[in-house]
Order: sequence, then C-alpha cells, then structure tokens
Amino acid sequence: MNEYIAPIRDMKFVLGELAGLDEVIALPGYEDCTPELTDAVLEEAGKLANEVLSPLNQKGDRAGTVLGPDGVVAAEGFGDAYQAFAENGWCGLSADPEHGGQGLPGTIGAAVSEMWNSANFAFSLCPMLSVGAMEAIAAHGSDELKALYLPRMTSGAWTGTMNLTEPQAGSDLAAVRTRAVPDGNRYRIFGQKIFITWGDHDMAENIVHLVLARLPDAPAGTRGISLFLVPKYLVNPDGTLGPRNEVACASLEHKLGIHASPTCVMVFGEKDGAIGYLVGEPNHGLAHMFTMMNEARQKVGIQGIGIAERAYQAARDYAKERIQGQPVGYNGTGKAAIIHHPDVRRMLMTMKARVEAMRALGYVLSADADRAARHPDADERRCRQARVELLTPVLKAWCTELGQEIASTGVQIHGGMGYVEETGAAQFLRDARISTIYEGTTGIQAADLVGRKLARDKGAAMAVVIGEMRDTEERLSTTNGLEHSIIRTHFGPAIDALEQATAWILATLASDPAAAMAASVHYTMLTGYVCGGWQMARAALVATAKREAPDDADFLRAKLTTAAFYAEQFLPQTAALLTTIRCGDSRVRAMGDEDF
Repeated sequence: MNEYIAPIRDMKFVLGELAGLDEVIALPGYEDCTPELTDAVLEEAGKLANEVLSPLNQKGDRAGTVLGPDGVVAAEGFGDAYQAFAENGWCGLSADPEHGGQGLPGTIGAAVSEMWNSANFAFSLCPMLSVGAMEAIAAHGSDELKALYLPRMTSGAWTGTMNLTEPQAGSDLAAVRTRAVPDGNRYRIFGQKIFITWGDHDMAENIVHLVLARLPDAPAGTRGISLFLVPKYLVNPDGTLGPRNEVACASLEHKLGIHASPTCVMVFGEKDGAIGYLVGEPNHGLAHMFTMMNEARQKVGIQGIGIAERAYQAARDYAKERIQGQPVGYNGTGKAAIIHHPDVRRMLMTMKARVEAMRALGYVLSADADRAARHPDADERRCRQARVELLTPVLKAWCTELGQEIASTGVQIHGGMGYVEETGAAQFLRDARISTIYEGTTGIQAADLVGRKLARDKGAAMAVVIGEMRDTEERLSTTNGLEHSIIRTHFGPAIDALEQATAWILATLASDPAAAMAASVHYTMLTGYVCGGWQMARAALVATAKREAPDDADFLRAKLTTAAFYAEQFLPQTAALLTTIRCGDSRVRAMGDEDF
C-alpha cells in the first residue's frame, strides 16, 4: 500500500493565495500566529500524518475494534498514536488559550484536518468530534462546566462525542425519547443512542458525551429537546475522576468501512440513571447541538477532500509503476506504465482537478468563518457569516459526494488490484461511503441549502457570491493566455446556470415547494461545481501573475493546466444540471407507491 505524503505545497498555495491566510492571522486575537508558525505547524502536522497515522490506516482497518468486558478496545497502535497526538497539542490547535488551547485560526485547522483524514480516516473522527463537543460546551455551557471540562478536553486527556440518533428516530430528532429526570442540580438520563462514533474506547481517561434528551414537562417535537453533558466517569470538583457513570456501549456496529472507528450503541441509565448536566437553556438543546453539528459538517466536508487526496495519491503512484501494454501515441519502445494510456491520464486529471477545487473551496470557507468570528467590521462579519451558513451544506454535500466518486475512480485505475484489499484502494472507497451519510445525508444538506438558507434571505447571500464570481470572470477577460480563455469560455455560462437555477428554486419554493425540494440535490451539486470553478479560476489568475517565479514554475504551470481542465470537463455539466432542475418533480410524484 502506498504511503501518504501531505500535499503541503498545494495547501500553502491555497491558504496563502486564495484563503488569504496573511489577512486571517492579522485578525484580532491571532497576533501570535506568524507566517513562520503556520509553516511549522503544517510541516509538523505532515510528519505526524505521514509517519504515525498513515502506517496504522490499513492495519486498523483489518483489525477493527473489540468490545470487551470493560468497554471498547481500540485497534493496536491507536492508543499510542492518540497519546502522541494529544501530547503534541493537536487536540487544542484552535481551542481558546483560556482553556489551554493554542488559539490558531480555523483556516489552519482545516488544512491540518485534511492531513489527518487522508492519513487515517478512522482515527481522525475521534479528535474531530472532540473539537465539536468543545465548541458546544464553550458556546453554551455554564462557567462551572467550562472550567471543569474544557481544559481536560483541550489537552486531549478526555475526548468528546455527539449523541443524537435513536433507533426509532433516525434523522427525525423530533422523535427523540431519551429522558432527563431532574435530581437536584443535575439530571438522571435514561435512553439509548445509536451510531455513536468513538462512543467508547480506551485511548483517553474519560469520554464526555453530549446527549439530546427530554425533560418531563418538555413540549412535543424538536422544541422540547434539551442538551446534557454526560461523562463516562463522574468528575470530582477538583477535576479528578470519580466512579463510573451509568453509561455503556452495548454493542458495536459491523460496518462497510471505518472499521478502526468504533460505532457504538450507547445505553444511558439501565438502573438509576446516568448522571448528566444541563448545557444551555432547557428545551433549546437542538439549537445548542447545532453549534457542534455545523462544526462537524464543515469538518466532514474536509474529510471528503482528505480521502479523495489519499485515493488520488495511491492511484497516481500505481499508474506510474504498473507496466502494461503500449499506449496509443506513446513514443517509447516496449511496454509502458499505464500513466501513459490516455484514459488513465484522463482519470488521474479528473481526480487531481476535483481535489484541488474541493480543497480551495474548503479552505476559503474556513477563512470566511474566521473572518465572521473576528473581523473588526460588523458588516463584514455579517457578510462572511451569511456566506458560511449558505455554503456549509454545499461543502459537506459536494465534497463528500466527489470524495466517494474519486475513491471509486482510484479503484478503477488500479484495475483488478483495486478490487482486492491488498493495495488499499478498496478501503478508501469503503471509508468514503459514510461521509455522505453522517452529520446529515446529502439530501438533508440540500434541503437545508434550499429550504432554509436560500429561502431565509430570498437568495441575497447567493447573489453576493454570484457577484464576486462575475468579478473573477471579468479579471479573466483582462489577462492574456490560452488557459484563461478556456476557463472564461466555460465559467461565464456556469455562473449563468447558477443564477438561473437560483431564480427557479426561489420562484418554485413559493409556488410548489415539493418540486423545489425534488431538485435540491441537483442544485447543491451545481452550486458546488460552480464554486469549485470559481476557486480554480482565481488560482489560475494567481498562477499567471506569479509564473515567472523560478522555484515554482512547474507547480504554477501545472496549476494553470489543471484549472483549464476543470473548466473544460466539469463546468459544462452545470447546463445539464440546470435542465434537470427545471424539470422539478415532473415525474417524481407521477408514479404511485405501488408501482415502485
């Protein structure tokens, strides 16, 4: 199985030239974050990913996790890797310094997160969920909960989870039945949660569960859900651990992929009730949990990028090594590596171009989130926040759908060897499959984009995005070069398609909401492709402006070629998606249930 090598050169290009990292680290609160520090962080993260996490990826997939009498036992090597991860401060990279964190921008965190997910998808889920739990506690927890739990979670001594789903509820959280019974200044929790990622393990001293449950007098539906903090081990006032709480993993799911990540059925309160503490306001738990959910959705979008990059690297390396046949147009003698076959090159270019477009969108959106949180101008903060809210479902849905497709292409390039487990290509595909499902399926993301984000402001935030795309298109027209001409030829019509699709969605939401929702996934994918094209066009402009730099000439030339390839191969798809969107649900509701 090929080793993973973090693509730090492209990461730095995107961070510096597209996400505007220099501007981000100049924001209030990031004064200690220098360019030298960010470079060092990326280099050290790459070493940990390459040397510690990546070698465990295939081993963990084969071994999986085991539910023993004392709980879940992580795959061999994972515990040591987690200790190295925590001791080097990675758990608190972007956490508040008040609680022991390093306080670095989320923009840098996005790049580091991509490395973790490329190197070891299953491992990365544990710290990802911990970060989300920390965000929720920091935003909504009492001062006492923050002081007691956040420093230990920031250090990595304790990890965190998110407990939403129940057997009868699925994504319909209005059907949650887990109960919270008041007991003085705490609560006793009774219920069962399923699909809890890293719900139990032996890598950390304690596990902090954030659990959705209902108070006795709670109203029905989602407005009656509260959020509770339930530790695996009770915590004494001085932060030391007390007795085991009444929470346990009842069983482990046997899954298609991410075998080294335990997916647990968690039982709370089989006897007297698991002790829990209210987080935030009663009956506002779903809103509070969305602090964690939105963090997770952004990170899952980055997961799609990470697994796609890993699949691309493996396919590229295999294509350079595998000798087979004499390709059409090949000028050498004898048989050649399959990278010289035109269709293999097409597949590799497809993988590369998509990965670079996804990475650019992910990092730029992370920079928008940093600006939304810290920019000194209130109007700028509002504008950036509107963009983050609008495009987070696009990032999550588009990047994970493409991540899955890219991993599948990687199997295809490997041929028969891709279908067996020896090369590892099949694992990338199996692991990638979950990313389109958890933290809200692609359909749920599309419903959020269309039914909430567009409907809420009547497309105002999207209009701002489209306006900036037009500015980029105009810049292309004032710069000479074949690649710019190619990109502009396809980028302009793609923007038109997005604008027309947005108008159709908004009009149809008012007249026939079901038809708009039937087209919502197509609209989400169209938006993703155009946003990716926008970032690739920006990258091409930068590459042209800097192409005389001697040290980067090859890299910049490849960036221009890749951007033009993306424009030619993927932006024309937006016209077909627009046609499909305008069909709405003309046939979706025409067939009776009995005809399926």
